[in-house]
Amino acid sequence: MNSGPALVEPDVSDREMLLFQQLFKQHIGLHLPVSKKALLQSRLGSRMHELGLRQLSQYHALIAADDGGAERQRAIDLITTNETYFFREQSHFDFLGNELLPAWSSVKTLRVWSAASSTGEEAYTLSMLLDHYRPDGSWSVFASDISTRVLSFARRALYPMARGQNIPRQYLKRYCLRGTAEYEGHFLVEGTLRRKVEFAQRNLTDLGAFDDGSFDLIFLRNVIIYFDFPTKVQVVSDVLSRLRPGGYLVVGHSESLHGMNLALEMHSPSIYRKPE
Repeated sequence: MNSGPALVEPDVSDREMLLFQQLFKQHIGLHLPVSKKALLQSRLGSRMHELGLRQLSQYHALIAADDGGAERQRAIDLITTNETYFFREQSHFDFLGNELLPAWSSVKTLRVWSAASSTGEEAYTLSMLLDHYRPDGSWSVFASDISTRVLSFARRALYPMARGQNIPRQYLKRYCLRGTAEYEGHFLVEGTLRRKVEFAQRNLTDLGAFDDGSFDLIFLRNVIIYFDFPTKVQVVSDVLSRLRPGGYLVVGHSESLHGMNLALEMHSPSIYRKPE
């Protein structure tokens, strides 16, 4: 029986690569270097097959059109999706638990922003620490990402056990429910903690469209590496405008703010304080 044409990964020409580079830069600030041709192929090939398209230029025309917003968002989801895990880059959470949260014990309420939250592990890690150190509940976590698909996953809060292997045992017992039957091999973040985290779609290159208030602590980790330098400066500056004086900005270990004219004091590599 003929099951239809076989899936063939489309070759990416230089012209097609340029078209997608320009589109993703325009809409989300993403710098997609020519070396990422294979990623473009692998991430978009299956979707093109579903739509019966053979050429990347056809798919580009579809998502670049004025009425192509829904499919363009799907392409953005496919390109930007990346995996993370709980307590990633442990030293940042050691800083929170050992220094920052004890120092802020007298602060009435704390607002924290996970600005590139992906599938939610970072936001829920932050919420575990906040609940442990501030059991009175005087805190909240706002978590954002450009991808609607990962945000849907994050709101569900159901994770494979492997994603939680770095969760301290006391937090695992207190905040995570072991799955059974069809959810064997997974765990669910418990409901009280889930309700303290708000997830929303935000484009870091277009924050002016939203007023999300100000924050005491912002995690902007492992995202600015995908921007060219002018876009990095714009994004970090816009994010800092939402950080309260005396608050802290945390970037990824592999990221640098070197060369940016920013009103920040370095606490340690990848951790910065906004002067009061």
